[in-house]
Amino acid sequence: MKQDATRNAAYTVDCEDYVHVVEFNPFESGDSGNLIAYGGNNYVVIGTCTFQEEEADIEGLHYKTLRTFHHGVRVDGIAWSPETRLDSLPPVIKFCTSAADLKIRLFTSDLQDKNEYKILEGHSDFINGLVFDPKEGQEIASVSDDHTCRIWNLEGVQTAHFVLHSPGMSVCWHPEETFKLMVAEKNGTIRFYNLLAQQAILSLESEQMPLMSAHWCLKNTFKVGAVAGNDWLIWDITRSSYPQEKRPVHMDRACLFRWSTINENLFATTGYPGKMASQFQIHHLGHPQPILVGSVAIGSGLSWHRTLPLCAIGGDHKLLFWVTEM
Repeated sequence: MKQDATRNAAYTVDCEDYVHVVEFNPFESGDSGNLIAYGGNNYVVIGTCTFQEEEADIEGLHYKTLRTFHHGVRVDGIAWSPETRLDSLPPVIKFCTSAADLKIRLFTSDLQDKNEYKILEGHSDFINGLVFDPKEGQEIASVSDDHTCRIWNLEGVQTAHFVLHSPGMSVCWHPEETFKLMVAEKNGTIRFYNLLAQQAILSLESEQMPLMSAHWCLKNTFKVGAVAGNDWLIWDITRSSYPQEKRPVHMDRACLFRWSTINENLFATTGYPGKMASQFQIHHLGHPQPILVGSVAIGSGLSWHRTLPLCAIGGDHKLLFWVTEM
């Protein structure tokens, strides 16, 4: 593992394929190694990363692949289940993927002989986001270009179905009150749904299109962030349905928005791949300028480490990691 200063990434891991999506496990899984999943053109890799920022006797980054799952089709999204445990016997690895064939696959593995997957079918267009319910892990929510948000149980049965006014781009579950779901639409509207009543309870407006990505701040659930057009936007849902702050960031249109898992003022954005490179930025709400700007040849995916101020992005046969200050 080498320090890679030329691209601003603190660490890189070489991969066998172009990486379309990367996700750190956001849940505590009972092991000091931090689970990471990434998807390529036809497989998903599950591995662990340990960084020198968390363990003094490690130089740089220690990465280890635990298992590679054949996927057979391009991986577009990955969501971890809170049921994943590395400290149980046998261990449990559970996650789902969205793919270019419009299907969701739910994978379960004990990292030995048991490696199963179930297919969840129903979307009629590209799936842009998916997430497990964070408490029990017994339901999956997904949003799609087919103008729907769907809730599935682990048997693959749809338990709820919301019709949207435009493509669904992002979906987030409330970390504590798991009957609350946030759905962001491409037309700039973000709606919060009560899953018990199966109806919308609140909406936010970006007044900008296209909204490409939105994220609920898990450290402070009154805060929502998104990217639309070239700008990032932040809402305080207790104050207004319109953004409190916004700023232009990416010339080639902004692509992804992710809040840090450890600091409610820290977030990252990515731009679409431009002529030369994709731009990646880390922002702090107290600073007028980005506190870190990186560039990656062909970047896709964006994920924050569960306990460190550290971001991962997928690239061309690479995982790239950037570290920032708190």
